[in-house]
Amino acid sequence: MSDDSGMRTRSSSKSRPVAAIVRQRIERGKERLWRLEDFSGLASTAVAQTLSRLSREGVLQRLSKGVYYNSRQTAFGASRPNPAIMQNLVTRRKSVYPSGIMAANLLGFTTQSARTREVATSSLSLPRKLIGQDTTVHARRPEAWSALSERDAALLDFFRRRGDTSELPPKETVRRLLSLMSEKGRFERLLKVSESEPPRVRAMLGAIGEQLGKSPKTLGRLKEGLNPFSRFDFGVLIALKSARQWQAKERR
Repeated sequence: MSDDSGMRTRSSSKSRPVAAIVRQRIERGKERLWRLEDFSGLASTAVAQTLSRLSREGVLQRLSKGVYYNSRQTAFGASRPNPAIMQNLVTRRKSVYPSGIMAANLLGFTTQSARTREVATSSLSLPRKLIGQDTTVHARRPEAWSALSERDAALLDFFRRRGDTSELPPKETVRRLLSLMSEKGRFERLLKVSESEPPRVRAMLGAIGEQLGKSPKTLGRLKEGLNPFSRFDFGVLIALKSARQWQAKERR
């Protein structure tokens, strides 16, 4: 009994200095985001407990696991975290990619700016307090997306939408797409993750690969993975020269 009591006392004496240091840093730091990583060198468990306690006391606002915000009072009430900083924080922690109009804009298919932010992620969800309540999230993208660059993932999103987010005429859309897909190694990178994509995306990749002059062996393997009786909606990408050979159906 006395041994257990002694252990609790020693544990408390260790955590108290950490709590004091954390509180002091937060008071001096004033308005800003705080994460566990901001307290390197201190016992992470004690830091987490202190941040959680400060959140319960109303000193900090908990935004997501391990992320807190210390606000300041303004004439309009408590200040809010900078949205750009919060969104950057999300992308450092999880794989988040532009989607919809945002993806098309990144790739040069449109000059439009999306009215609301739209993103795709391989995660099950994203913390709303960090990305914004009005952000449209397409979750559960294949895990293979985690290894992609922002532009490669944006291209897969563009394929999934059949190129319908492009404001360019169909032939210009295809010309721009072929230019992007001819960049060194890009076709091969997307081909590598294509097994986890819908069949229509694989068919589009095949039509693009054929127009780019990729090897018949590579294209043959891609075609073997398609049901020969299926027909796929290519959207505006029906303008690809080999679209029909890759089972594209006519648009009405």
